[in-house]
Amino acid sequence: MEVLFAPKPPARPVQTASVGLSALNVIALLNINRFARSSRLKGVGGIIFSVALASGAVFALTRALHNVDYDQVFAIIRHTEVGVIGLALILVTASYGSITLYDWFALHTIERKDVPYRIAALASFTSYPIAHAIGAVALISPIIRYRMYSRSGIGAMEVAKICFLTGLTFWLGNMTALGFSLLYEPVAISVLDHMTPGINRLLAFALLSAVAAFLIWSWHHPRSLGRKQWLVRLPSGPLVLVQILIGLLDLTAAALAMYVLIPSGQDIGLFRLMAVFIAATLLGFASHAPAGLGAFDATILIGLGSEDREQMLATLLMFRFLYHFVPMLVALALFGAVEGWRSLAEVKAPERTAMSNRRIEFQPDHAGDDQGEADDPHRIGRLAVKKHADENAADRADSGPDRIRRAER
Repeated sequence: MEVLFAPKPPARPVQTASVGLSALNVIALLNINRFARSSRLKGVGGIIFSVALASGAVFALTRALHNVDYDQVFAIIRHTEVGVIGLALILVTASYGSITLYDWFALHTIERKDVPYRIAALASFTSYPIAHAIGAVALISPIIRYRMYSRSGIGAMEVAKICFLTGLTFWLGNMTALGFSLLYEPVAISVLDHMTPGINRLLAFALLSAVAAFLIWSWHHPRSLGRKQWLVRLPSGPLVLVQILIGLLDLTAAALAMYVLIPSGQDIGLFRLMAVFIAATLLGFASHAPAGLGAFDATILIGLGSEDREQMLATLLMFRFLYHFVPMLVALALFGAVEGWRSLAEVKAPERTAMSNRRIEFQPDHAGDDQGEADDPHRIGRLAVKKHADENAADRADSGPDRIRRAER
């Protein structure tokens, strides 16, 4: 017996509170950096140190720019060859290209190899220039990374691990580059730390020894830091060498971008530039000023400048434009485009769902009639007639002897 049942109307898709979940994840990201604070006093001390460093950097920068002929500075910029600027831009691109490897390496370390490189590159390139331009790298960078990685199923804790590993790559590269630079030219930062070449060489040995100790410690056995939910796996063996190499590529390309912009009249060696550049970068990060403004500039001008400050200031301004301003604009444009595309996709998603629901409706207005026919006792006869209607028509159309024999049977 054939019985027709009215299908249930399609259930409406449950709309999750994505906004609320995003807010909770953002709150979690804001709390990630608390693991590094052992007490509230330590946080207050860090703020005081950053403010004092920024204030001292502004004071030193003001003195360094005293009696500078700005007309000559802009004249040097105008007369800089286009080929030199193009070469510096290529080196800047290489530096940011190596920065994208920071996230790619971190994803492989935490066993998230399913995330494609393009997502890692987008997260790294958008987070670093924007966060560095704002100044609060440790606060802004995790939030931007989470926005980029959330569609790939990466949660807040995994983003925290990625940020930790990228920071580790940065510090290992800085320590290695600074150690070798001071080992080769120990007087490079004497004007900054007011130490003798012998003490600076000891500082170089200490930095390289720390890197070597970490390499040996993590070479044979997989290492982890933290506990419970916050347990981050560290790279081991040759992967640590890859991590150091990535950091060195970033710093070397950035320093070379500044090096090619220095006028030929300046007698500045590459290792001296590397040492001063790394010191300026670290002081800029420690000051938490937007793009290290003040601390980075004062360190470059004092560490590399001579009596002719106009040439070095022109170099610094061109480097700032190519390395900080241009990538920041590109990163903001990419981040805005991604967010706009996602917002548009979220707006269109409910419309597509509603259209799909309307297409799969099975005549709900006749559901009662179908049920009534199922309860009708004469329904069986009608179904039997319908079932054999086509066969009867075929029999009537067939007038041959086969039809007679079929009828007899």
